[in-house]
Amino acid sequence: MPFRKRPTALAAGLLALFLAVFTLQAGSPAIAQGPASLLANPPAGAWPSDGRDYTAQRYSPLTQINAQNVGQLGLAWYADLDTYRGVEGTPIYADGVLYNILAWNITTAYDAKTGKPLWTFDPKVPREYGRYACCEPVSRGLAMWNGKIIIATLDGRMIGLDARTGKQIWSTQTFDHDMPYSITGAPRVFDGKVVVGQSGGDLGVRGFVIALDADTGKKLWKFFLAPGNPADGPDGEASDSIMEMARKTWHGEYWKLGGGANAWDSIAYDPANKLVFVGTGNGSPLSRYHRSQNKGDNLFVCSIVALHADTGTYAWHYQMVPGEDWDYTCTSSIISADLKIGGKMRQVIMQAPKNGFFYVIDRKTGKLISAETHVKVNWAFGIDKKTGRPIENPETRYGVDPVLVYPGPGGAHNWFPMAFSPRTKLAYFPAYQSGMVYALDPNFKPQPFRSNAGWGGYTGEAMQKRMKLMEQANADEKAWLTAYDPVKQKIAWQVPLPRHGNGGVFVTASDLVFEGTTKQTFAAFDAKSGKVLWEYPTQSAPVSGGITYELDGEQYVAINAGWGGGAAQIERGAGIELPRAPARLLVFKLGGTQQLPPLAKAEAIPNPPPLRASEASVARGAELFANTCALCHGANAKGGVKDLRHMTMETHGKFNDIVLKGIYQDKGMSSFADILKPDDVEAIHNYLIARANEDWGGD
Repeated sequence: MPFRKRPTALAAGLLALFLAVFTLQAGSPAIAQGPASLLANPPAGAWPSDGRDYTAQRYSPLTQINAQNVGQLGLAWYADLDTYRGVEGTPIYADGVLYNILAWNITTAYDAKTGKPLWTFDPKVPREYGRYACCEPVSRGLAMWNGKIIIATLDGRMIGLDARTGKQIWSTQTFDHDMPYSITGAPRVFDGKVVVGQSGGDLGVRGFVIALDADTGKKLWKFFLAPGNPADGPDGEASDSIMEMARKTWHGEYWKLGGGANAWDSIAYDPANKLVFVGTGNGSPLSRYHRSQNKGDNLFVCSIVALHADTGTYAWHYQMVPGEDWDYTCTSSIISADLKIGGKMRQVIMQAPKNGFFYVIDRKTGKLISAETHVKVNWAFGIDKKTGRPIENPETRYGVDPVLVYPGPGGAHNWFPMAFSPRTKLAYFPAYQSGMVYALDPNFKPQPFRSNAGWGGYTGEAMQKRMKLMEQANADEKAWLTAYDPVKQKIAWQVPLPRHGNGGVFVTASDLVFEGTTKQTFAAFDAKSGKVLWEYPTQSAPVSGGITYELDGEQYVAINAGWGGGAAQIERGAGIELPRAPARLLVFKLGGTQQLPPLAKAEAIPNPPPLRASEASVARGAELFANTCALCHGANAKGGVKDLRHMTMETHGKFNDIVLKGIYQDKGMSSFADILKPDDVEAIHNYLIARANEDWGGD
């Protein structure tokens, strides 16, 4: 049979050439299957990684949707995601398939034109790991390489899936469970290496970043971001050569809670210089007083650390906040660009972290080019251009006396993705002006697996001063979509938006900026002026980063609308959360006609049971709650993932079994019997009943 004959070498070569050309013309398939260069320079219609390409600019060259017709955008299809948990992942697109990831790392592939689910993979993350996630068991994205979809799970596994079937190809555990590590950030693939950090700095861990072979899951290198116990000697990792230098910036027994500096979100790559850029988080405990005897820079907290991609060894670092003291993480988007500054083209990276400054840094050397504020800032008076160090305001290095500091721990710009347009030369990001009152708890004793801030001033005269200062902070609170000129270091324009939590941004070559807002809308703005051109009610605030892709000649726009995470906890804690629908993946196109179902009515808040406990029991419960429960259930038991002031009588009756036996483990509430005793749980319950009675009917 002729068709079974082996082709000649020439025929085989022509066939391979034809398939390669076809693949490139189709756009997406080459990204899933082909060379690394296509991850660096994807075809116009593709979005193969969370930042779209290695620059992480979240810029699309597509122009079919533009300022003249964006008003015709309608819903093409949507997928109910069956969760009220936060959905923070940026979807990715290749070969006609849209890939998405939810809380607990549940991953689904959809037909990108119709929304038909093609496969779902549930890594079955043990629900007790929800305890270790600062701000819900979220995932901020997934990665793609050589026919694989790669996810990182909350319990520390990196998993390679077959992109066509969703079947597991490999799985690698990236950390032990002797410390409360978790992973909430997106893995990134760079030239065949998948790189990820981890979370847990609020609970007491030692930050690191790890690289695996993206085809096999084999460990390639690991770099610790804080020094370990010097008595243990070298770690035998890529960071060994620099750890002695870092250790000199720490004091006391810092290693007992790990030091922090977790790379819990942004990691970027420069293929020309073969550098991986790692944004690091806060220290652990949060207060330097309790972390490092109130001394030292504490490398590498709140820094960008550049590593040689092949070996993971140190190249350079730039520390934004030496001796970080205010929960200022530097894990926001890191974007590469080539900018003309001072008459010369410069290879730069840009970041707008929590601390209120916008940084432009030479990406080859790590030298500061410029840094200016874009919101109200008082922790520093500016940045010394010669040394790159902040000119600190010593009054904001707080003691037991409460001090108002700007920004607050919510940050001037948090993890919500930033974008940059090479056309307008502007960066776009959700900005937040806020302050918080800080004070030390001199009696604080750090404990692993607990919230370890070290902050105090919550009783007596200190509390009265705190409340008065917070009135001023609340009056200063504002939120915007900000367009920023990184060369001039000036705000180009701003659009006022409601509360903190406005979502990630992307921008197109037709000069459109897309963002989810806390008005529970998804909106398109003019990239040059900020004018609102289109807005769609989403029934839940989209906090994730959106994407755009092209399939069969049509341009689509996709976004996850799933209010949750840290911003939601702040809003719930303020008692201003809006009724919302369960999370959905929304996909739009010009002329789309799908409609969302009506929003269900909110249920009435149940009456609280009467308070019969002693004042001493309630006070003890308040302290236990703050150290054990507030991370998920809100300060002062207000808001959080589940507002415990609003428990039903049935839930009150099960309270001990929920906390000690873990009967709601499938919902993410595992047993706390390892750190709480029955009388502890009774005191916490008494405190919650007291809080329910205090706020019922008013809120």
